[in-house]
Amino acid sequence: MILIIDDDIAVRTSLVLLFESNGYGVCVASGPAEALKIVNRQTVELIILDLNYSADTSGKEGMALLFKLKQQYAAIPVILITGWGSIELAVQGMKAGANDFINKPWNNEHLLQSVKTLLDLQDKKAEHRTRRELDKTYNFKHIVGQDAQILNILETIGRVADTGASILIMGESGTGKELIAEAIHQNSARRNKPFVKVNLGGISTSLFESEMFGHMRGAFTDARFDRVGRFEMANKGTIFLDEIGDLDASSQVKLLRVLQDRTYEVLGSSRTKAVDIRVVCATNKNLDEMVNRGTFREDLLYRINLITINLPPLRKRPADIPLLVSFFVDNLKEIYNRPLLSVNRNAIKWLQQLPLPGNIRQLKNLVERTILISKKDELNIEDFQTQLESSPVKRGDTQLPGVGTLTLEEVEVAMIKRAMEYHKNKISRAAASLGITRSALYRRLDKYQIPYDETED
Repeated sequence: MILIIDDDIAVRTSLVLLFESNGYGVCVASGPAEALKIVNRQTVELIILDLNYSADTSGKEGMALLFKLKQQYAAIPVILITGWGSIELAVQGMKAGANDFINKPWNNEHLLQSVKTLLDLQDKKAEHRTRRELDKTYNFKHIVGQDAQILNILETIGRVADTGASILIMGESGTGKELIAEAIHQNSARRNKPFVKVNLGGISTSLFESEMFGHMRGAFTDARFDRVGRFEMANKGTIFLDEIGDLDASSQVKLLRVLQDRTYEVLGSSRTKAVDIRVVCATNKNLDEMVNRGTFREDLLYRINLITINLPPLRKRPADIPLLVSFFVDNLKEIYNRPLLSVNRNAIKWLQQLPLPGNIRQLKNLVERTILISKKDELNIEDFQTQLESSPVKRGDTQLPGVGTLTLEEVEVAMIKRAMEYHKNKISRAAASLGITRSALYRRLDKYQIPYDETED
């Protein structure tokens, strides 16, 4: 049973028709007092709650009702319905325990998807199955690991993959966020539809709309052909927004709109397009801290993290290192035509003791590099140690990070930040020290969303 709480009879009628035509049982209340009576005497599975009643538009009545509902019936999911003017109020409601918020006028398909997702999540509880049991039910063939943390994550993926819930994957660089996103897609009802990957950290502010929403020929100076945007490519499938923590403020607003009501406009066209997508995001940044600093929108954070998955670093799951090494070696045997390759037990134990700041990416790189350099079929500690020690490249007093610990883009960002700090935001001097022009530095500052307060040169 879905309970609709709204003082507007037109809203109640529209929602009743929508839900009943899709097979849901519905009851309605025009205000808080009536709503509490219904919840007390009937089994309610989900609540649609408006925040404003009577002439008061402050939302106080709705928030007070939400607090009461969450105190007495915490397990019942609540969807807030609100206008753009009260988004801040909706965010407060999410903090108070609401599960989602929908804008007025709402998109019927989006609202139904949200309702189905929340009801499905209520029905699916964790079973704490073994890896073998999970593999019988789900497709996790590309994910290696039997650590308890990984099993919990796979259990979560299995439960939520088919729900359509927006998912945020958090973890250090190299922990396998993209593989988790692909597993979510492969185990969902959208598995036969597109899986589109977007590295938001690599898209400059000026190109964001064109890249994500597409453009028409002639929309701007260099638009010689029509371009299909990433959202249109992902229609009916899943879009994976990697490095979402690198998105600048203006692009966050544009992204929020399409995630709110699943509509967008192609650059150069006034026609609004609708899109049906599953959204999975990933970042290695602490978005809660960014919200506190004002560098990431709180309403966007709530929109993307109905479910949050925290991937552990490899150093916190050392028991999985032997499995990963075996997986890499088995693949590389075929690639390099060396069927007798193996790693001795002492080398495996030694690898388990390494800090591996680059996580799985670094381990894979170390294994592959060692196989390429060593001519032996059985690899030992010395073989790996030689490659690990040779990976940092030294030049004078400068030491670069080990291969596999950071991506080229992460190294570039770190060097730009260091140059800007050293030269106290003097653009010309920082650019000269990096061996690039002022305009090239400005482009990179814009691309990587590096904040600065330019000082006169």
